[in-house]
Amino acid sequence: MHFNPYGGSGAQVAAAVATLAERGGADASEVLATAIAHGMALSRIEAGEAAEILAWGRRLHAIFAAPEGERVDLVNDLLTVAACRPYIARHDGKAPHLHYASEDAGVVERMHAYTAGGLAHLVCEEPGRLGVCAREECGVAFVDTSRNGRRRFCSTRCGTRVNVADHRARQLTT
Repeated sequence: MHFNPYGGSGAQVAAAVATLAERGGADASEVLATAIAHGMALSRIEAGEAAEILAWGRRLHAIFAAPEGERVDLVNDLLTVAACRPYIARHDGKAPHLHYASEDAGVVERMHAYTAGGLAHLVCEEPGRLGVCAREECGVAFVDTSRNGRRRFCSTRCGTRVNVADHRARQLTT
């Protein structure tokens, strides 16, 4: 499935930050590495900024875990915080593309705008494509990019663990 740049990478950053926040214990270097791995052009995140981003991540995780019908209101709450004027940017040899935070905005504001914008596009276009891994011990937030949009697990590994455990449980009862 192809997503626009914000619905795609913005939503992917949202999932990654939501997962970092849910797991707890992440530091500034992990938050920075996560942002960079998903295409954000950041060079540095201070400890205080990381704490703010992780607090935001807990709000993001609630969206991934919420029933589809509740996501619009939750994303609108995020957009209220992240509200700014969108504009079309051309930089670094890239084609014109939409930005929701000015280039001189701080790291936290950029993270708010990027993730809220990405989730807004996704909730409008494909609201059922957000999820949290169905394996109880996992909690990883994900954007379902599968062809049929019916993913329940963050990875094949988690799905296999659940299926093997279910199989073993059935074998014990027979």
